[in-house]
Amino acid sequence: MAGSPRPDTLWIQVEALVRQEPGAQAAAAALRASRADRERVIGLLKAAFVEGRLARDEFDTLVGQALTSRTYAELAGVTAGIPAGLIGALPHRPAARARGRVSMNTAVTGGACVVVAANMGMMAAVLIGNPVAVILVAVFTVIGVILAIRAMIVAP
Repeated sequence: MAGSPRPDTLWIQVEALVRQEPGAQAAAAALRASRADRERVIGLLKAAFVEGRLARDEFDTLVGQALTSRTYAELAGVTAGIPAGLIGALPHRPAARARGRVSMNTAVTGGACVVVAANMGMMAAVLIGNPVAVILVAVFTVIGVILAIRAMIVAP
């Protein structure tokens, strides 16, 4: 999809390419807006306020409307009085990446490594004969096992 989009397509805020069909704009307008979308509109309102296009009370009112907007249509209503040139001049913020999860295979492998390391540590602590070393190895083993089990629980 290199180059500019064709005129028979519609780019919506969720950055999904949608074929324009009857009612497609209405469907896109009914989509729920995210927090990032509302923050983008507030950034636009700030830019308009700085340029003197909005009075302070109007700015405050529109920011309140942006914060309570739930759909793209409601957000579009907030920016209806802002010139299109100012809207296009805003930098596009990339979507925040979701935090990656550990796979079940990696979690199980990590858990097995914790068990092997705990056994080796406990044997070394017992051979040394130091009770403090035995207690420390036991504490770190419990922590390691808890972390390994948690990784297995949240793994997809």
